[in-house]
Amino acid sequence: MTTILVTGGTGVLGRPLTERLRAAGHDVRVLSRHAQPYAVDLVAGGSGLDAAVAGVDTIVHCATSPRGGDEKAAEHLIEAARRAGVRHLVYISIVGVDRVPLGYYRSKLAVERLVEGSGLGWTILRATQFHDLVVLLFQSLSKPPVMMLPAGVSDQPVAVTEVADRLAELAVGAPAGRVDDLGGPEVLSFPVLARAYLSATGRRRPLVNVPLFGKAYRGFRAGGHLTPGRAVGTVTFAEYLEQRFGAAPPGKG
Repeated sequence: MTTILVTGGTGVLGRPLTERLRAAGHDVRVLSRHAQPYAVDLVAGGSGLDAAVAGVDTIVHCATSPRGGDEKAAEHLIEAARRAGVRHLVYISIVGVDRVPLGYYRSKLAVERLVEGSGLGWTILRATQFHDLVVLLFQSLSKPPVMMLPAGVSDQPVAVTEVADRLAELAVGAPAGRVDDLGGPEVLSFPVLARAYLSATGRRRPLVNVPLFGKAYRGFRAGGHLTPGRAVGTVTFAEYLEQRFGAAPPGKG
């Protein structure tokens, strides 16, 4: 049995990861800002972090925030892990953080560099965007009567459960460095994904493709966030929508 700390253990990815590790018989600690007994704000650090990592063999670092602070949080976590003699640090990153100049992606890449230079045994897995995030985006974009999409952009969504499966496997193994990316089974254009979402939720919206500007948009349009050569996920977006929403309710929206 291994003692494993999962940061962000109450989140979209951390929760299924924690369930898998516990089902396999491991002693799992969940660290988040509000989960006792290891309620720690990683950005602030503090003595509670040292208590959380004491006696831990492996840390799986899932905690993240698009609002900022990931680098400071990683610095505090790495410092505490060094003091505690943690054997293995596993980090989940995003495909394209080195190719798409988006602020959040730059932060994720910076954390990768901190992990690599930590002096700890480390493993980094990059995955494409979760199905859940695509749905969250479309929920927002479908609020107006017209659904505006970034022109020329595709995505390769992956099931969070499959990423959790892979992270659980990596967490109990030896440090492996940068492992192969994990991408969803299909690369689909935003209009195709949006139509599938609208159908699953019973909404009707005209779609308008809007050209955008900037280096980040060009990076997405060029497919920097995709990994078609690593389309190893098996759950399609359509299957995810069916599992989440079932049959589309008639006449909604």
